[in-house]
Amino acid sequence: MFLFTPRRRDLLAGLLVFGACLGATPGAAASPFELPPIDRIVQYQPKLPLQVFTADGVEIAQFGSERREYVPLERMPRLLQQAVLAVEDTRFHEHGGVDPKGMARAALSMLTGGRRQGASTITQQLVRTMLLTHEFSVERKAKEIVLALRVEDALPKERILEIYLNEIYLGQRAYGFAAASRIYFGKPLDGLSLAETAMLAGLPQNPHYANPVTNLERATRRQHIVLERMRATGLIDEAQVKKAKAEKLAIRPPGQRPVQAAHVAEMARRVVVERFGTEAYSSGIRVITSLQAAQQQAAHEALQRGVLAQDRRGPWRGPEARVALPAGDGPAVQEAVLDALKGQRDDEQLRLAVVLEANPKGVRAQLAGGESITLQGEGLRWARAALEPKARAGLKIERGSVIRVARQGQTWVISQWPEAEAALVALDPSTGRVRALVGSFDFTRQPFNHATQAWRQPGSAIKPLLYSAALESRIMPGTRVDDRPFTAANGWSPGNSGGQMQDAPISVREALARSSNLVSVRLLQESGTGRGREWLTRFGLEPQRQPDNLTLALGTGQVTPMQMARAYATLSNGGWLPEVVVVEKIIGAQGKVLFEAPPPAERTEDNRAIPARNAWLSTDLLAEVTRSGTAASVQQRLGRSDLYGKTGTTDKAFDAWFAGFHPSLAAVVWVGHGSPRSLGPQESGSRTALPIWTDFMGRALRGVPVAAPAAAPPGLGRSGDDWIYSEWQDGGWITEITDEKGVQLAGPPTLLDALKELFRP
Repeated sequence: MFLFTPRRRDLLAGLLVFGACLGATPGAAASPFELPPIDRIVQYQPKLPLQVFTADGVEIAQFGSERREYVPLERMPRLLQQAVLAVEDTRFHEHGGVDPKGMARAALSMLTGGRRQGASTITQQLVRTMLLTHEFSVERKAKEIVLALRVEDALPKERILEIYLNEIYLGQRAYGFAAASRIYFGKPLDGLSLAETAMLAGLPQNPHYANPVTNLERATRRQHIVLERMRATGLIDEAQVKKAKAEKLAIRPPGQRPVQAAHVAEMARRVVVERFGTEAYSSGIRVITSLQAAQQQAAHEALQRGVLAQDRRGPWRGPEARVALPAGDGPAVQEAVLDALKGQRDDEQLRLAVVLEANPKGVRAQLAGGESITLQGEGLRWARAALEPKARAGLKIERGSVIRVARQGQTWVISQWPEAEAALVALDPSTGRVRALVGSFDFTRQPFNHATQAWRQPGSAIKPLLYSAALESRIMPGTRVDDRPFTAANGWSPGNSGGQMQDAPISVREALARSSNLVSVRLLQESGTGRGREWLTRFGLEPQRQPDNLTLALGTGQVTPMQMARAYATLSNGGWLPEVVVVEKIIGAQGKVLFEAPPPAERTEDNRAIPARNAWLSTDLLAEVTRSGTAASVQQRLGRSDLYGKTGTTDKAFDAWFAGFHPSLAAVVWVGHGSPRSLGPQESGSRTALPIWTDFMGRALRGVPVAAPAAAPPGLGRSGDDWIYSEWQDGGWITEITDEKGVQLAGPPTLLDALKELFRP
């Protein structure tokens, strides 16, 4: 016997009302059709993206077509649930999947010319999203109704709402409210205000064209509707409505993240896809990297500041483009600006703007977001020539010019996209864990990872590694070497930077501090290029990329910034070459660890790269560089005596380097052009790369106490005012390398030497 249950009554009523609304007969709407199974909803398995995190839990990237963060209903803020139901389905807990009253209300409004109202319940929307298409037809609507009733029969209300809140599309590739909260406001759901909650609750109706990134005005109108519905249903009062409407929302620009680490995210993505295939994009895999969020962001910001500073020392190169603007200054102009900039990439720091008015006294411009700004005085000094009436056509700033501007305090200044590139990599010397890595100025414009893939000449940054080799050839810090002109047998005649030299013998310690090329070449000549190349392999450098001649002393081989960081970490940790780790763990959706990087190998004397005394003495030499040499600003600026490092500048300043370390962190900075060319006649490692390194290390070491100097390891002794290897205390080490006398060896200590040593303070 046919039972006319309430559920079937709802179905029949819904079909009748729907058919009447469309002018169709109930029979037409109820004609036979095939229905898809509801298993996808009943056995819901969300497509979870591949997520990449720092070691301290900050998300740096998601990969996959759908950005989603699954949150159980019990962890969803109650206010958000109420807001969504108030605007989308007030009778959700009363109807059986289809709301005849809502459909009748919508039909009446349509027939009487009132505001168009949605008639779909939460369950119907879920069915349409997951099982059907969005094409409007009688058959599709009828399927939606039937399937909604079946879903309600199969699942409790709480489960349906939970799936909806995690599955519904909300614009900007965000699926579910947790993902939308991160994307639009950069915060978790439990951090949302009432105004932000209402903004998100208004998105399901038109997520593509009425989200706050695409059209803030439309999104705000929808937000106000949500607030009024919440007031009408008794969830909030009038005072709360007014306060929420008045709140200025901080909408997060597309792609902006609290930690910028796109190159590391790409490295992690490749590792995962190589292991698990493209299914990793939707199976909820999480990657834990070795990055520290604060250090990574410090590296990103320091690199960008340094590159922009270098670019600003050169000329302003003119507007990026020019657009035709209608006459006047009304809404048509604003729309023209927005249309012109729609296809161009705005940037959080280097903002796009179109000039509305320009003269030598000032510039008025409109940002890509619609805000009007004024530049004047110091904000225009860099581009003053472009405002003159006789300015060159390609340089001239005029109405319609597309320019870049930056905020400095409360002032807007003209800027431009820099031409130079840069890389910064920092790692823990003890473990090899990479704590920060930036591969270019901007990943979206230049995804090439200069930190790991750019083979560049290291210049003088190679010298500490070659001086380390020289220590094994009886050359000690006190050895005195000619800082005089040098000509090799083949006629090659190098010089010091700027042509400056002492024209006399100087100590190896002083030579490294001054970065003397003439001394470095003589040291390599004495210790041997073959030995030098072999010694560099102990630091992880590739011998086939190093020249087998004396130009090696000036860093004419090829290295990557990552290799240099690893090499300097070897000096920092006392002589062990660390294995670099970027990916710490790969975890499946159910929490199973799919991969975990092995712990650092146990350090023994058998797996040393260089002797302990060599590492200690090389570090002691580098202390002089940051104390009184080419990098003296390091200790002075940061007020720390526990920093060691070396500048590097290649011929014609094609590459600028600073490589150095603290006992807990080794870091290397490189600056240059993607296609090698000069950075400028006044650029160098100390002027271009060192400020970036100092900026980064100042923030990375904030709150870290100054480390006391490590005690000298066994095997070292004193001779005069400096250190030597113990076996040479009775003589035999090289005291002098000069053109006049050749190589001079130390003899046995005299009585006077013994007395000096006895009474040394």
